[in-house]
Amino acid sequence: MAHEKMFAGIPMSKCMRDMCKEEDYMFLNGQTKQAGYSTLQDSEWQQQREKRLHRKLEREQQEQERQQELKEQQKKKEEEWRSHVAKLAFERESLRERLHRLREFRDFQKRVLVQDLGLDPDTPNEKLTQLLMRM
Repeated sequence: MAHEKMFAGIPMSKCMRDMCKEEDYMFLNGQTKQAGYSTLQDSEWQQQREKRLHRKLEREQQEQERQQELKEQQKKKEEEWRSHVAKLAFERESLRERLHRLREFRDFQKRVLVQDLGLDPDTPNEKLTQLLMRM
């Protein structure tokens, strides 16, 4: 045994050697239990380390997914905004065209009234203005 070889070089009485052997056995039994305990601690520590690493990787993956979702939502909002702006521009253009047509029609009505009433088109007339307002 290894402990006997270690203690063989130490000078002591026979009785002392027997006591030391008993103590050695008790000590060695405690060491094996502790060694098993330390390997158990090491394996638990390794498992906990792996769990922490796994949780860290999961958090990083979730953060990447969240960032990707935020980017997609931002792109979607930008696309909705662009379509909204395009729709408003189209409506604005159609309103301008409608206003232009209404002004042309109003000018046509004014010319027809001036001809029917036999008035001078260059002079402002209250009667003409009142007729146009009623229409």
